[in-house]
Amino acid sequence: MSRAFVFPGQGAQTIGMGKALAVAYPAAKAVFDEVDDALGEKLSSLIWEGEIDALTLTQNAQPALMATSLAAMKALEAEGVTIEAASYVAGHSLGEYSALAAAGALSISDTARLLRTRGEAMQAAVPVGVGAMAALLGLNFETARDVAAAAAEGDICQAANDNDPGQVVVSGHKGAVERAVLLAKEQGAKRAVLLPVSAPFHCALMGPAAEAMAVALAGVDLNEPSVPVVANVIAEPVKDPATIRSLLVDQVTGSVRWRESVSWMSENGVTEIWEIGAGKALSGMIRRIDRSIACKAVGTPDEVKAAAESLA
Repeated sequence: MSRAFVFPGQGAQTIGMGKALAVAYPAAKAVFDEVDDALGEKLSSLIWEGEIDALTLTQNAQPALMATSLAAMKALEAEGVTIEAASYVAGHSLGEYSALAAAGALSISDTARLLRTRGEAMQAAVPVGVGAMAALLGLNFETARDVAAAAAEGDICQAANDNDPGQVVVSGHKGAVERAVLLAKEQGAKRAVLLPVSAPFHCALMGPAAEAMAVALAGVDLNEPSVPVVANVIAEPVKDPATIRSLLVDQVTGSVRWRESVSWMSENGVTEIWEIGAGKALSGMIRRIDRSIACKAVGTPDEVKAAAESLA
């Protein structure tokens, strides 16, 4: 049996996430301490005792979700499960950074600082109210892409996240995204709803953020990961550090090809996927993509122990 470890993206954040891991495993607490030190602030206090509105701010949610994922990974290691128990790793959007850190390509400190920069740059790229994102449910990717193109009318409107066979997120100028919602319903979408996000991620409007990330990524050491990383923008595995660096820049404006990434892993022998960190959103998507893949959530001490025992 071949397995993959996957790491969640924005939207999975909850107050209190990872705290039980930090209490149960010193190595997990050390992750939160390292992230606090790297950012020069007590992000852990916000994660465990703060307000959800503050945690949901992009510049906080991104390093916070990475810290929780890496804490879960360190807890697994304490139970004898290393990253090499996976044949592949992958992450949804910011989760790709978690995957790279888990596989040793980036240090936790550098990853925290990169994600803080990424969050701030993505927020700053487009003034609040100018952009929007919407989930189109019940349309396949090709139809959703055509809807986005038709709705653009000279503005930006792109398919941003190809999450699963019935969920595509579009992103761009607010008016164009609103037109896409109406068009999607005309095309038979079960639902088409604007998302409560603060910026239009993964579209051409994120160009200034991509430039900021190119500068930030040029300033960090990026090693070959110990496990191949299935990259969002190409839906194929990569190990070459220079390629990874380039793809992380492309990822800011490019589509998250999650459906294709999971399908690629399935076609290449993966029969079990562990979702490492907060929530179970990716597991739901994976089941809708390929019901033959067994999913396991690994985000609490009990789940860590159960996952480790399944390999014993």
